[in-house]
Amino acid sequence: MVVASVMALISYRLKQPMVIGYIVAGIIIGPYTPPFSFILHPEILNLLAEIGIVLLLFVIGLEYPIAKLRSVGRKALVIAFSEAFGTFGLGFIVGQIIGMSLFDSLFIALAISVTSTVVLSRVLQEFGIAKTEVSTLLLGVTVIEDIIIVSTLAVLQSVASTGTLTIEEIVLSVVLVLAFIAGALFIGSKTIPKFVDFVSKTNQVDVLVVAILGVAFGLSFIANQLGISVAAGAFFAGVLVAESKSQATARVLTSPLKDMFAVLFFVSVGALMDVSQLPLFIVPALIFVGTSFAAKFITVYLSSKSQRLSNKASMQIAFGSSASGGELALVTAKGGADVGATSAFVLPMVGTMTIITSFLSPYIVKFGWKIGDRFAQQSGEEKSEEEQEKSRKGDER
Repeated sequence: MVVASVMALISYRLKQPMVIGYIVAGIIIGPYTPPFSFILHPEILNLLAEIGIVLLLFVIGLEYPIAKLRSVGRKALVIAFSEAFGTFGLGFIVGQIIGMSLFDSLFIALAISVTSTVVLSRVLQEFGIAKTEVSTLLLGVTVIEDIIIVSTLAVLQSVASTGTLTIEEIVLSVVLVLAFIAGALFIGSKTIPKFVDFVSKTNQVDVLVVAILGVAFGLSFIANQLGISVAAGAFFAGVLVAESKSQATARVLTSPLKDMFAVLFFVSVGALMDVSQLPLFIVPALIFVGTSFAAKFITVYLSSKSQRLSNKASMQIAFGSSASGGELALVTAKGGADVGATSAFVLPMVGTMTIITSFLSPYIVKFGWKIGDRFAQQSGEEKSEEEQEKSRKGDER
């Protein structure tokens, strides 16, 4: 935490996302960084990272009550599904082409499909464009994408735990995950919000905090027992607590815990990154960064146009979606390592890609908005010329 606080301050001064500072802090104190290490028990890091994942995904879920999920609209759904599965498919193909194993390709492909809601929302706020119609749609896309990524991660971990990738295993895993989500939302929506509101009536803050954390870790435990990602359990626990009348209080009470354990998660990921392998995976990492940008940009732009959005809006949403990986990318890479499905280089490689994309994110968004405005101006000029031509022909007639 000492090193993380220093690196967070440096990141703030350099106007970079905090996640970069936290990962670098982990690398500095990690067991793989010479000349010495402050970390004597890496297994404790894994435990802290697991707790961090639960609290991080729980608080993310708090932002997505069921009513909000219903309101994102058909456009956001179409764009999110096109982006997530288009990027996942292309990423898997690239992984296979460059000679990676099956599960390495699958988990990396899923990791590069992520667009960081946290990083993106902060960038939009810094530029003063968070309240625009395009930004609202863009954040709606990331909401749906988060759910797709978390659900797909649950399926991948379930399949990877068996060690085989057959049609039967995939179907069984998909059915299991969908049954868990449906059960959690159907049964949970009728019980958990009422339970949280009941506890809230005691006016005892400590009791409410314990009850909320009990929901988060309880659903994560159930998910884990079913062979599903704890991230999925924590995320949907947040969604259910968000349905209660006490959701604003829950968010305030759990945010400090989330901030602390999120830091521990990012620092632990940095510490578990074997930077000595950097020369081995830097070229594939750059290839995947380029693949992610190209796949997201193309799929989002085409799907946006299919929803009859303007050139300006389509261009801005495409650049915004292409901007950054983030916390869920690291959760995905960590998920593959936890079930022993991925090689040792996958986590540090995804961590490196996260640092690169988080650094580039503000510049990509800013450039995308300028390009979008330029497209709008050109379209307006062309329209004006067409109208002038029609008017001139009308006068001649």
